[in-house]
Amino acid sequence: MENAKRVVALGYFDGVHLGHQALMELTRQRAAQTGARPAVITFDDHPDRFVRGQAAPLLSDNDGRRELIRRVGGIDDVVMLHFDEQFMRTPWEDFIRSVVDDLGAVHLVMGRDFSCGWRGEGKAERIAAWGLANGVGCDIVDQVKLDGVVVSSTYIRSLVADGNMTQAARFLGHPYCVCHRVEHGHARGRRMGIPTINFPVPEGVIVPRYGVYATRAWLASGCVDAVTNVGVRPTFDGDGRTTVETNLLDYDGQLYGQTVRIDFVDFLRPEMRFPDQQSLAEQIRSDIGAARRRLAEEGSGT
Repeated sequence: MENAKRVVALGYFDGVHLGHQALMELTRQRAAQTGARPAVITFDDHPDRFVRGQAAPLLSDNDGRRELIRRVGGIDDVVMLHFDEQFMRTPWEDFIRSVVDDLGAVHLVMGRDFSCGWRGEGKAERIAAWGLANGVGCDIVDQVKLDGVVVSSTYIRSLVADGNMTQAARFLGHPYCVCHRVEHGHARGRRMGIPTINFPVPEGVIVPRYGVYATRAWLASGCVDAVTNVGVRPTFDGDGRTTVETNLLDYDGQLYGQTVRIDFVDFLRPEMRFPDQQSLAEQIRSDIGAARRRLAEEGSGT
């Protein structure tokens, strides 16, 4: 990266929720005050995978998280470091010194629960004391609460797993979304006159409750209202792989190979097995009507 002064936010930032956004807003403010560039340092693998031997399914994959940091967090300068066992064993002072030396960090911003380095010894307060002694500014951001509940990625994951997308959006500060390159499917929807775009749930990402959702699809050309099924297509006795199948309302175009973002607005019904394709097609048309009504109530996407 080019030599420049930076104010650096530190964290994993799964979901880029309201708490993360408060931290990034302060990062942008400090950058403006110091004539520096705002930046984020995050990691390509969740530290829990190495520290605890496993990590919970995440709200987004690396590409999705990077996109959210830029779009929602308002910070374009995103550094994603490789996290492995060797990195885990790095002394915290060495890591912080590398952030200062390699990125030109003049100020650090982190949550109160942030830690780094071997055995997590680099606690936020300890990093702030190091910064004071070494001429590096530091802000420690307290937890954000909504309705008396701490905003956390863990809580939001539970909401997504339950299909509670309206509450998830409140705590995220934006709709829960998945983003992926459109794949070729079996074209069953097209043969029923209800074409869909298809992609798998990214590896390591939480699977929303199986069912049908009112959604919005963000294409290169803009936003399109949609209805989305998350599940295993039980009517067709599929291979058991979870897929995201989205019917774009009032859209006719070729999207194979393009990257599309799906924003989940509301849960409409559980996934069901139907006796035949005709029954399924009738239900999908009913779902489309329900999605149109729900999206009209929600208003335009952003």
